[in-house]
This record gives sequence, C-alpha cells and structure tokens, in this order.
Amino acid sequence: MAGWFELAKASNGQFKFVLKAGNGEVILSSELYTNQAGATNGIASVQNNAADPARYEVKVASNGKHHFNLKAANHQVIGSSQLYASEAACRNGIASVQANGGSATVKDLTRA
Repeated sequence: MAGWFELAKASNGQFKFVLKAGNGEVILSSELYTNQAGATNGIASVQNNAADPARYEVKVASNGKHHFNLKAANHQVIGSSQLYASEAACRNGIASVQANGGSATVKDLTRA
C-alpha cells in the first residue's frame, strides 16, 4: 500500500501535515503553518523534493539518537523525522520518505 499525507489543524489553530507510510506509521512531520495554504504548499514541496537524496540532512541528537530533515532547494526545512536508535534505522526512514513522498493522496482532516 502506498503512503499518504494527512493535513490537520493543530490545537492552536495553525496547520500541519504528516507523511505516513503504507503501514500507517508517521515518517515525516511538518512545522506549523499559520494558514492551510502554507501547509498545502509544504506538501507540494515534499512531493517535489522527497526523491532527491541530496535534500536530506542526517543529524545526531544530544541523546545519541539519529534523525533527519528534508530540505527544499533553498535549504529550508520542509519536514523532520522521529528519533531513531541507529543511523541504519534513520537511513531506512529516509528510504521510506523517498518511496512515499511523491504520493498524491492527501487526507484533509481539517474538516473533521
């Protein structure tokens, strides 16, 4: 099963999105956007940039766990991953975003 995006409204009224893998696991989370159009543009940016390996930045948190950011061509962070116990698991997360990030399926939860 292919992945999909979920667009939602945060408790503070701002908008955010997540990219989910085919198994329903969140593999990328966005920042908060002041309006729905900004979040929708963020989804389009993921769709355009996810396949490019050069767009990923792997980092190590202070607790030693690995995570990554997906960046646009202008180096702005589009989305961030969860923390992973190993670099290999983090690389698998990147592969999942690359495989699912081009999805055209957007579930709009803002109307729920």
